[in-house]
Amino acid sequence: MPNWFRIPLVSCFALLFAVSPAVAADKPTHLFILSGQSNMAGMKPDLGFVPELSEEFKEGETAYIKIAEGGKPIRFWLPDDWNMLAERYNLETKLTGAASEKNYYSRILDEYEKYTEKNGWPKRVTFCWMQGERDARERLSSAYADALKLLIANLRRDLKQPEMTFVIGRLSDFRPEPQRAHWEIVRQAQVQVAEDDPLGAWVDCDDLNNKKKGEITVNDLHYTQEGYELLGRRYVRQAKALVEGRKPADNGRPE
Repeated sequence: MPNWFRIPLVSCFALLFAVSPAVAADKPTHLFILSGQSNMAGMKPDLGFVPELSEEFKEGETAYIKIAEGGKPIRFWLPDDWNMLAERYNLETKLTGAASEKNYYSRILDEYEKYTEKNGWPKRVTFCWMQGERDARERLSSAYADALKLLIANLRRDLKQPEMTFVIGRLSDFRPEPQRAHWEIVRQAQVQVAEDDPLGAWVDCDDLNNKKKGEITVNDLHYTQEGYELLGRRYVRQAKALVEGRKPADNGRPE
């Protein structure tokens, strides 16, 4: 198993960041970028994601960086494009003032640059995304599909990885009221974006958030520890299928 360790990135926004080390004699060739809001922040790679990497990929072949923070909408990953989308879809929410400084996209680029300086250019990059809850709650679902497509296109361009694969975590069946309709639109957009791209896949999260409250089981916003572990494993399994040119699990639950 690769010798992984986590390096915290100190930030007033409590940004989560992790990077796997490279060994000079055996540098990783496949970089995973993990990003999104709270359910990505809650996924501890060492408990599911990294063990699955060790099973599906050769030792020393992979590395990852993780940038995630709870409660953040997709516009904070689209600093140059969101206001255009907001205008197109007649949304009042714009990036202005202090909000425009919350730029997680630039942080991905910064950490990618640090990675390449240390390890050289990876042969492959896989982007793993778990986000959308905030956009559903803010009723911004109409722009979500285009926003997600732009984010993926921008990363392929700016990382100089035109064949970048990606795996999207679909919103769970939490479905809050009164934003249920927007939640469903975001869920559908995530699947559609993945299925429309030959280098894309998605993972189902409906079984990751089942929590006992007394005698009943509820679909919670956040996942169980076992759910987060399975989320990480599903990301890796879908990514492996894409890398090998196989069809990823069309139900989002790769075995």
